[in-house]
Amino acid sequence: MSNHNYDYDVIVLGSGPGGYVAAIRAAQLGLKTALVERENLGGVCLNWGCIPTKALIHNAEVLETLHSAKDFGFTFENLTVDFSSAVKRSRDIADRQAKGVNFLMRKNKIDVIEGHGRFVDPHTLHVEPSEFKPEAGERDVTAAHFIVAVGARARGLPGIEIDGERIIQYRDALVMENLPEKLVVVGSGAIGMEFSYLYNTYGVDVTVVEMLDQLLPLEDPEVSAEVQKEFRRKGIKTLVSTRTEGVEITDQGVKVTVRNLKNDEVQELNADKVLMAIGIQPNTDKAGLDAAGVELDQRGYIQIDEVMRTNVPHIYAIGDCTGKLALAHVASAQGIVAAETIAGVETLPIPHEKYIFMPRCTYCQPQVASLGMTEAQAKEAGYQIKVGKFPFMPNGKARALEAKVGFVKIIADAKYGEILGAHLVGPDVTELLPELSLAQFMEITPAEIARTVHAHPTLSEVIMEAAHAVEGHPIHM
Repeated sequence: MSNHNYDYDVIVLGSGPGGYVAAIRAAQLGLKTALVERENLGGVCLNWGCIPTKALIHNAEVLETLHSAKDFGFTFENLTVDFSSAVKRSRDIADRQAKGVNFLMRKNKIDVIEGHGRFVDPHTLHVEPSEFKPEAGERDVTAAHFIVAVGARARGLPGIEIDGERIIQYRDALVMENLPEKLVVVGSGAIGMEFSYLYNTYGVDVTVVEMLDQLLPLEDPEVSAEVQKEFRRKGIKTLVSTRTEGVEITDQGVKVTVRNLKNDEVQELNADKVLMAIGIQPNTDKAGLDAAGVELDQRGYIQIDEVMRTNVPHIYAIGDCTGKLALAHVASAQGIVAAETIAGVETLPIPHEKYIFMPRCTYCQPQVASLGMTEAQAKEAGYQIKVGKFPFMPNGKARALEAKVGFVKIIADAKYGEILGAHLVGPDVTELLPELSLAQFMEITPAEIARTVHAHPTLSEVIMEAAHAVEGHPIHM
């Protein structure tokens, strides 16, 4: 470390899954570390995102099983469903997780500084009270290095103000105890799809509006088609290639005007509420990054290299504010690389082209999990490809679980057998993806996966069968 008399070796700005992991890794490597947080430890993911939504979704899965109890030989009368207890359970889980992060900070001797931090010069943060921590003190802190992990927030559409009442975002949706009768969800990424599944299961009339021409626009088209078919079967209405032109608050609720981009037809959807889930914008506007000389792109994201360094050599950035891939586990991975680089130990850089191979998961039913390229992307990149696909339908474990929907699809380079993409839709596929992540990372080929003995009966056998299919000889087809 330099000989300047700084307060800390490293200050991490923001305590989401990127920031708090970076702080722990820095402290483990012997750096004097502080963490500045304006709201709650754990950030959006832990308090308002990944964790509480999964708790609510598990409630919906239990309810869905109860809806089809007859198939399992259960009958009962007058089932009562209390959504507010589901919300309470999800908040309790989030609170417990946040306490866990607090404990980790103490255990690793990391100073947690409450308040909103912004740069006043390249080595100084001014910390002041925030709307969430009005009692926080005001002070300046200095460090030799910084890791900026300020995250991102929900994006609205121009001219449509998110009021938290009629026009809501994920944070409002998570604490809404009284369910609307009718809900329009704008955007069919992971957040839109997860809430649509959740509310539909609890009896809400849900319509999903997506501007691009498929649900889950970043997924393989075959996967999206499978999910769309299941959503329709559950009674969720889906409008793709449809742009949301305006939202008007009425006496009854909201009126959403949408335009079909294929035939230019305009229609009005009436609902009690509309959930905006069209993506995020980085929280880089109030961090004083200009005072530190940190460069942003035109959308406000921080530019980084493969070890997360910005254009200012002692300032690093990780997570959603870098615009690479807005996922918790990506932020954590970036945080470890940044901390190790600052400490001068060997690390595993993440070059730009590696982000596509990061695992991506959506927790609606059926679940979706993927990594790497779609078939179209692989062909576009000039690869000769082999594709193997195997459905869950013939799988014994899937049938035992009454989970017959979905498939596993593996895309491999025809020449070397390298895995270029994997696309899974079906029961618990988010738990099946790591085998394919590891295979891709270690350059294990589908031929080798096919020869790896998978326990029977398990859902993982579908991966083995898809790997056999890439080689042209699936067994149970």
